[in-house]
Parts: sequence; C-alpha cells; structure tokens
Amino acid sequence: MSLDDIDFAERYRQHMRRTGRKPKPPSAWDKRAVELAGKPLALGSAYTDAFIQRMDLTGARTLLDIGCGPGTLCLPLAAQFEQVYALDYSPGMLACLQAGADELGVDNVHPVLCGWDDDWSEIPVCDILIASRSSVVDDLDAILEKIHRHTRLRAYVTQLAGGHFIDPAISRLLEREQPALPDHIYTLNLLHQRGIYARLDYIEVPGRLAGSRTFEEFADKVSLSLGPLNETELDALAEWYRADPERAHQGGAPMRWALVSWTVPSGAQV
Repeated sequence: MSLDDIDFAERYRQHMRRTGRKPKPPSAWDKRAVELAGKPLALGSAYTDAFIQRMDLTGARTLLDIGCGPGTLCLPLAAQFEQVYALDYSPGMLACLQAGADELGVDNVHPVLCGWDDDWSEIPVCDILIASRSSVVDDLDAILEKIHRHTRLRAYVTQLAGGHFIDPAISRLLEREQPALPDHIYTLNLLHQRGIYARLDYIEVPGRLAGSRTFEEFADKVSLSLGPLNETELDALAEWYRADPERAHQGGAPMRWALVSWTVPSGAQV
C-alpha cells in the first residue's frame, strides 16, 4: 500500500468526529473582540514576525486573509499589497480590524463577514492566501479545494502541531486528557496526493498558560481551557506549579505552530 491508497480526507473527518470538538460560535469571538477594544494596537509579536518573514510576496498584488481576527497579520502586511480582503465570521473581530485600519490610516483592507463554510462565490481570487491559526475545520479536504480556487500564487496556513492547546502533561496530571486535534500531517499528506510538495516550518511561542504572576491566575487559565477545577485538582495543580517556578511561568511546554506553505498549481482556480 502506498500513501496514495490512504483516504486521508476521510481519516481527517473521522479524527475530528472522535474529538467531539464543537466550533466556537461567532459570539465567543465577539466577546473576545470586546476585550480587545480600546487596547493599544499591537502589530509586532514573535509569531507575527516569524510568519511574515517566511512569506514570499514576489509578484503578489492582492492578499486574502481567512480568519483574520483583529488584523494580526493583514494589517502589518497591507502596505505590501494593492488590495487586502480580510474574512472572519465574527462581526466583533471585523470591527476591531476596521478600528485598527483606521488607526493606522490603512485604506486598502476590506473586511468581509464570511467563514470557511459560507458561500465564497463573491470572494475574489487573490495572489496570496493566508489562514493563520484558523483551519481547525470539519472537512480539511474541502477547505483545501476552496483555498486552491481562490489563490493564484501561494498559500500559507498555520496549524497546531501536536493537537493540544495546552501542555498535555497538565491535562494528564488532572486526569482531564482530551483527544488531540488533527494537525498539519493531514495537510501535508492531502497536498502530497495532489502532487504538491509543501514547505514546512515551525513557529514556537509560549503557550496559553504562560506569563501567570500568581497561582490563582495560572489556575484560572487552566480552567478556561479544561473547565472548572475541583479542590483535589487545584491541590495537584498547585503542587505542580510550585515544584518548578520557571516551568510554571512558561506555562509548561511551549505551543508549536506548523506553517505549511505551497505554490498553488497553475489552473487550480475555477
């Protein structure tokens, strides 16, 4: 049996069903957008810089950003393009994006209320497509088809490597282990079956639990990821936290994002 004999598209769908993961509704991201509103606009971060440094913008005049959020990537990239189309299914995030564009005096970024599963018939085909930390979907194969129909030159997608948003050691400690989400390996295999040899880079950043100044703050972050903690779990977590203060400050293991990039085959657009 060769790789081409394996139905990675169906295996991905099965994997997603096994996780039992429910997608966040737009209202969840709208709430996050409210928290961001009024805060100073921050364009530079280790993640953003690493992502942009790995992009090849040669010959590109238009950019399509899927799951743009508050403009983490498309705003610092806007000056490199004639037109930028920024898609998100959260009205609140698009409002943050527009506020950021106004603050920077950027007038070539076009917010579009649209998600992966919506009708893209009115979405323009662009030279470069980016999907940053926004590609946990029910049907990856269908998403790759959508990417190819709307990209002329190159695509850049980041996906969680390893399938966990926090250090699995903490989940095991609390006996709250969760199934790993499907990660970038499926993307690489699905592209390989299309005759595409993608490039793979990794971007390593502190995890969601990093930076806590007190145990109470750390425990709050853990409960946001795993749900409310009982007294026994809090005691176990406190012991872990105090055993290694530096490890606790880092939030355990770092988060690693896989940046998968590739040249879109000529004629892929419909």
